[in-house]
Amino acid sequence: MKTKAVRIHGVDDLRLEEFELPRIKDDEILAEIVSDSICMSSHKLAMQGNAHKRVREDLAGRPVIIGHEFCGVLLEVGKKWTHKFKAGDRFAIQPALNYRGTLWAPGYSYEHIGGDATHVVIPAEVMELDCLLPYKAEAFFMGSLSEPVSCIVGAYHAQYHTKGGSYVHEMGIREGGSLALLASVGPMGMGAIDYAMHCDRKPSRVVVTDIDQTRLDRAASIFTVGEARKNGVELIYVNTKDIADPVAELKRLNGGRLFDDVFVFAPVRPVVELGDRLLGPDGCLNFFAGPTDTSFSAALNFYEVHYGSHHLVGTSGGNTDDIRESLEMMADGRLNPVAMITHVGGLDAVADTTIRLDKIPGGKKLIYTHKKLPLVAISDFAERGKTDPYYEGLAEICRRHDGLWSVEAEKWVLDKAPAI
Repeated sequence: MKTKAVRIHGVDDLRLEEFELPRIKDDEILAEIVSDSICMSSHKLAMQGNAHKRVREDLAGRPVIIGHEFCGVLLEVGKKWTHKFKAGDRFAIQPALNYRGTLWAPGYSYEHIGGDATHVVIPAEVMELDCLLPYKAEAFFMGSLSEPVSCIVGAYHAQYHTKGGSYVHEMGIREGGSLALLASVGPMGMGAIDYAMHCDRKPSRVVVTDIDQTRLDRAASIFTVGEARKNGVELIYVNTKDIADPVAELKRLNGGRLFDDVFVFAPVRPVVELGDRLLGPDGCLNFFAGPTDTSFSAALNFYEVHYGSHHLVGTSGGNTDDIRESLEMMADGRLNPVAMITHVGGLDAVADTTIRLDKIPGGKKLIYTHKKLPLVAISDFAERGKTDPYYEGLAEICRRHDGLWSVEAEKWVLDKAPAI
């Protein structure tokens, strides 16, 4: 079977190509990809090329399909796996395989599997490691978001605290405690707000900061103070841009106390150092943002590490259990990460979008891999709709859903957008 896919051949060398996939072996599965969301990690792969840690072999000789946040349908199942999977099953995937101690992952390391493709061959190790996950929800885009959501879930689980006189780490944020989410109204920060409001281990208070009032207002309109209150969480949004002493102000908003847990969502030294100063006794700082600068550093107060029992953690991705939790919470309506999506496009938009991702404002860029579409912001649909009936209809659908993506919008794209 032929596939169309975006492959990386070297630094910033991404090409949309058509090529033949090999016939599947008895321990492989042929699948159709329907949606993929573009991750900043793919942008880093484009920047680094062969230098990226997940690249297996020289990309010039063996280019790999990019994209690792994908969802689709199984087409043909090798006989080794027919007891567990069947053609027609919908699936999501855990790309962080940890296969035999390697960093190999779909979207970085494989010639025949990645999210930015129409069809792929799923290798045996994905199934052997139980990383091919059944997907039950109606919308494919939710499956594509399960991987980034799992990164958030994993970060919450990686937090830890102790009790005086004990060396036992109690994993997770402090239940009933205070949580500060810094620079947290980008796509991943929005997901972190959602999870804090709806997870089983909730904080009593969440303070969300940023320096962009427009983005803060959008977050507050989606994850409202009232909805948080219904879930037993006090939610506070703060623009710290013009606050002379943000530590004092955020401490005041937290009842005069420092915080039990602090998440940093931007690889910016002053933000990291602010997070450090906001930690209370036995506080845990999560550096969530992955920097591209390999020498990125910030000053931390090691007096408080010693006497205040401050902790520092960082995670890169979620594990398979985190993805399962994400899928379950999305399926039963406890999580709705649709607010992450701000742009939609087709497979032909992937290469340019991936290379320029750090320069394109907004949140997640959702790709429908069988479609030929420019990358367009949801907020721009109405303007395009003045001259294009396709976007006119899409704008009306999004208007009915408060400017957010939806199952209805996805069906419109799959039915009416031109094929690649």
